[in-house]
Amino acid sequence: MRKNQLKNVTYLKDRRKELRNNLTPAEAVLWNALKNSQLMGRKFRRQQSIENYIVDFYCPSEKLIIELDGQHHYLPGSPEQDFVRDERLKELGYTVVRFENKLVFQNMAGVLELIAKHFAD
Repeated sequence: MRKNQLKNVTYLKDRRKELRNNLTPAEAVLWNALKNSQLMGRKFRRQQSIENYIVDFYCPSEKLIIELDGQHHYLPGSPEQDFVRDERLKELGYTVVRFENKLVFQNMAGVLELIAKHFAD
């Protein structure tokens, strides 16, 4: 895969669209806080693909990935898959930050503060 083909690979286009149209409740709430460069002027994208992975939210200027973990992330084998995925994304130069879905509902201000701490400025 060529470097310029790392993001938004064609074969994942339909899946990305499906995920954008069917956000989880936690994703929808966080997206409302991130869209339109609302968090310190940083642009975020949702359901961005990087290599074979589709990440929940991506901030290109910071190379920052935000992942929300729902129930399926706690099924057998899922933590190991998440670890492998995160390690690969880190190898590519991305920072990966994970939050449990419930934290978005319980402490949105804290989630946004933790995201902003990963900004370069």
